[in-house]
Amino acid sequence: MKYFLFALFIFFNSYQAQVQAKPIIIGSKKFTESVTLGEIARLALSQKEIKAEHKAELGGTRILWNALLTGDIDIYPEYTGTITEEILKENINSFDELKLKLEQKGIGISTPLGFNNTYAIGMKKARADSLGVKNISDLNRHLDLKIGLSEEFRQRQDGWPGLKEKYKLPHKFVRGLDHDIAYRALETNDIDVTDFYSTDAEIKYYDLTSLIDDLNYFPKYEAVYLYRLDLKEKNPLAEKTINSFSGKISEQKMINLNNMVKIDKLPSAKAASYFLNEAFGVEVDYKLATQKERILVRTKEHIYLVTIALVVAILIAVPLGVIAFKIPSLGKFILWFIGAVQTIPALALLVLLIKPLNLLGLRGIGDTPALIALILYALLPIVRATHNGFSQIPKALIKTAQVLNFSFKTMLFKIELPLALTSILSGIKTAAVMTVGFATLGALVGAGGFGQPILTGIRLDDYNLILEGSIPAVLLTLVVSQLFDFIENFIVSPGLK
Repeated sequence: MKYFLFALFIFFNSYQAQVQAKPIIIGSKKFTESVTLGEIARLALSQKEIKAEHKAELGGTRILWNALLTGDIDIYPEYTGTITEEILKENINSFDELKLKLEQKGIGISTPLGFNNTYAIGMKKARADSLGVKNISDLNRHLDLKIGLSEEFRQRQDGWPGLKEKYKLPHKFVRGLDHDIAYRALETNDIDVTDFYSTDAEIKYYDLTSLIDDLNYFPKYEAVYLYRLDLKEKNPLAEKTINSFSGKISEQKMINLNNMVKIDKLPSAKAASYFLNEAFGVEVDYKLATQKERILVRTKEHIYLVTIALVVAILIAVPLGVIAFKIPSLGKFILWFIGAVQTIPALALLVLLIKPLNLLGLRGIGDTPALIALILYALLPIVRATHNGFSQIPKALIKTAQVLNFSFKTMLFKIELPLALTSILSGIKTAAVMTVGFATLGALVGAGGFGQPILTGIRLDDYNLILEGSIPAVLLTLVVSQLFDFIENFIVSPGLK
């Protein structure tokens, strides 16, 4: 019995060590304030010697919320109005009631951080002044104004649908834009009106004005951290740290932090460390990677995604192309299905994969959904090229081989595949080039790669960061293209070129 208890003790301690060794994963949405709040949480935990990792710019509310529910992340910054109106979609009358509703789902909520970052509708200040537009209701007098809204705001019930109904806005044509790009569209007069957050640095950066919500449509959006309740067991100190920010960040402080990142071009980690020093008097160590180090890391991540996706796609697509040719009735369905997959928007596919992966016990955030999406997108050019390659083999040659009574294996590997190889390699080359480009979208689900600096550059209006991701992606595309040209010259018989 004592040996059993001793073994149980060893196992328990080993399990605890493993749990403690796993980093606490913090997520953030694709806008500056969320990323900065994510960095504040990460650095605060690190200062307590708690291993933490920040997966920044993961996308919109639903991606973060679902990732929290499934355990792909442990913490992320959110807003009370978003929780009640978009996530729970319930009429909640108090913070205690909200807390109880979340606890029923296994989610904890920190006490409010101290500021209300409500949605706002805004315009360029000069444009609004010239038209005499001060309130949201004034938009009814200017039906010719071009409205461009972030996609999330267009779809949310506490966004455009409810706002349009509340103010009886007759505007029918509303363009959907990325939140960061909408600010640029305002600057270039491509749109006149957009949505933004009341603490956005872009308000000052682009000299914008918020229209008065004269019918009090928008609820309060008090900033909080949402976290999994099992964080108490995983690391009680982490939960305590997250709750230590109660009332510490005023609206002006948050605006200042956003300005540091957006206008002064400081890294989010530096702005976060500044806040922690000011609020708690602690010096936080943080290391900023050099541009060379960042490019090296992103290159490794991108090559990993492209290589794994392409190899798996080849192993699936070439046999499918052969089957599609050998069994025409089945081939029609295969080609239709693969073509249909290609029409699914990349972002939609990434989001759609999250729940099925979680049901299978896999992470819905990170490499896995990105790899699956890349594999699916790489199938079509390879399947079609294989099918076309087989279709172009002279029928007389096939009949001669049949007369000679060649086996199926000999026919396939000694005659058909070699003759179709040029076409197959052409399809693989196309798939490889496409995969290098598509892989940049993996950053939206935390897979890294060259998409990460591109997303950050768009968010911060930093062309150097955009180029930091774009130029290596272009160079990698050229390298991949040349590599397959070399492979084709090396393995394809000169007589078949």
